[in-house]
Amino acid sequence: MLVNQEKIIEALIETIQMVAFSLLFSAVIGLPLGILLVVTRKGHLLENLAVFNVINSIINIFRSVPFIILMVAIIPITRLIVGTSIGTAAAVVPLVFYAGPYIARLIENSLLEVDPGVIEAAEAMGATPGQIIFKFLIPEALSSLVLGFTIATIGLVGASAMAGAVGGGGLGDLAITYGYQRFDTTVMLITVAILVVMVQGLQSFGNILSKKIRRR
Repeated sequence: MLVNQEKIIEALIETIQMVAFSLLFSAVIGLPLGILLVVTRKGHLLENLAVFNVINSIINIFRSVPFIILMVAIIPITRLIVGTSIGTAAAVVPLVFYAGPYIARLIENSLLEVDPGVIEAAEAMGATPGQIIFKFLIPEALSSLVLGFTIATIGLVGASAMAGAVGGGGLGDLAITYGYQRFDTTVMLITVAILVVMVQGLQSFGNILSKKIRRR
């Protein structure tokens, strides 16, 4: 085996950092976009088709570009933000551009699942649009939102591994540099095993949390 245990642990930590920071920033972008996609659509709380169409088009554009192409395409932006296009910090930028619109779509789908009767009841009680969104709409969709964020997190794990193809660091970089290019099958198998465990753990945690919220 061409790499030691410390190298694997370092790569795992880099992957966790990439996923964690990317999820945080993506949620900051995706949550308001997802809410706007719902409340500005025709017949909803703050109907505004101009805003809806602009946001919808932007999200569709980013969702249409495969991550590996997006990562290369926004290298100038990545360099502008973090000063480099290589490494863990640099990988976070394209991951956010990739996951932000994805999270917005997941949030949109979750909020649209809420029974319209809930909104009608809130309006009948005299609730403002802001109160309806944060005290009725989001709480009602919370279980579905948890599953949505679980899916987004798992997607980020896969994308972070792909980032290794262009020097993004983490488990993907380890698998390509040592497992593929240096023909170290053991490293490749260990990397795959770690990623499988991460995904299984995240999915199980998300399912359990969603069920607990649903039972309340």
